[in-house]
Amino acid sequence: MRRKIWTGIAAAVFVLAVLSIPSPERIPPQGIIGEPFTWKQDQTWDALGAYFREAKGIGCEGLKNRMDRGLKACNRALDRLSKSQRGPDDPVFPELEKVIFGLGTMVAVCPARLDEYIALVTRTRNVLKVQSRRWDLESREVRNRLYRMLYGGRMALEEVMLQAPAGTYAGLIMGQNESSVVPPFEMIGGTLRSGDILVSRGGAPTSALIARGNDYPGNFSHIALLHVDEKTGVPSIMEAHIERGVVVSTLEEYLKDKKLRIMVLRLRADLPQMKADPMLPHKAAQKALEEVKARHIPYDFAMDFRDHSLQFCSEVASAAYQQFGINLWKWTTRMSAPGVVRWLTDFGVTHFETQAPADLEYDPQLTVVAEWRDPEALWQDHVDSAVVEAMLEGADEGDRLTCPWYLLAPGRILKAYCAVLNQFGVVGPIPEGMDVPAALRNLDLDSRHRAIRAKVLTRAAAFREKEGHRPPYWDLVRMANQARAEIRGTSPPR
Repeated sequence: MRRKIWTGIAAAVFVLAVLSIPSPERIPPQGIIGEPFTWKQDQTWDALGAYFREAKGIGCEGLKNRMDRGLKACNRALDRLSKSQRGPDDPVFPELEKVIFGLGTMVAVCPARLDEYIALVTRTRNVLKVQSRRWDLESREVRNRLYRMLYGGRMALEEVMLQAPAGTYAGLIMGQNESSVVPPFEMIGGTLRSGDILVSRGGAPTSALIARGNDYPGNFSHIALLHVDEKTGVPSIMEAHIERGVVVSTLEEYLKDKKLRIMVLRLRADLPQMKADPMLPHKAAQKALEEVKARHIPYDFAMDFRDHSLQFCSEVASAAYQQFGINLWKWTTRMSAPGVVRWLTDFGVTHFETQAPADLEYDPQLTVVAEWRDPEALWQDHVDSAVVEAMLEGADEGDRLTCPWYLLAPGRILKAYCAVLNQFGVVGPIPEGMDVPAALRNLDLDSRHRAIRAKVLTRAAAFREKEGHRPPYWDLVRMANQARAEIRGTSPPR
């Protein structure tokens, strides 16, 4: 009897030892061609911060004439741009950028002017998207110009929003009203249409990594495609989840899954394909709906947007429209920073030129119809992004996400259990298609993010107590880097 017990123990130890053997390390690809965008404007951010403090001392009455002049100058420039085609190197664009950032520091002090500022930034985006229809989006110069103006305008506007008292602005900001004849659905003060693309930002650290971990960091991490039944008016949302693959969600399920922001994009009505068939968006959404119901589509961790047998979130929209002659993502992005490549390789990514959710905003085939932002969710968005940005700087310096060997055996046993659950259509703790080392590294990402985030929030609260306002994004990044260095026990970056 005793011998059987010891034999059983020995067998169990042997099995655990075998299950604890590390998997072969994934080797990051070499020679990825790319160049991460850098603002290289620390002095500008510091100057804007100083001017904001100066503006607080001047007060709204003293700033009124300056704001009037700035708003008029920007709108006159936009009037001219609306009437003539300009190249991306035209001097009007850097001048607009400069004035919009400067105006932001004053409007942050005088939130009564926020609606005017929102209208200005929204109009600038609309005009730029029209201008870019004739630009070469493969050109680095063009990409930088669009990014500086569209993302830069977004960044300036959101800094102002975060300084505004509660209730100053509505969560819904209308964009451009793009006409459509496809089935409608009324949602939170706006009309959505079948075939609309919902671009959002999730609340998990991996969402922030998706949004920030590419050569042109953005604010969005998820894509979904809306279908509206033409008979019942019931909306369905097709989206790819890491845990479940591509699914059909109700509107309630879509919104219940934490969203820090949502933007609605719609195909332009004047595109040749749309003129030939105005119902094209609805047909694309219908096709996607039918495909999801017909087969299980696993999540594509490799992020290969050219092979639709597996799909990540962006592919749900691009694959649907591609069948009708519309190639979305005129601007694909690369992930070329060494740290980003290393971390994403560890998570199973093999394609480093892909359709990033944030980049769809730059596609000139699409119009921004509306965007929802909740003030507190927007603050969480900025904090999470700053933390991930600092973590990625650490990745470039050699930080690695860990995969403890002693968790491999229990993780692999759990993975086997999940595989059985998946056979019955049940979602397990470890997503289908994700291996155990990637799952453990994801836990490490979450743990590090929480630790840095807690310290950033403490520093941000102290900043607000001292300065009387929330820290701007560039200060949040500095705080996150200081927190990261503190946790590592190294000197904080300057």
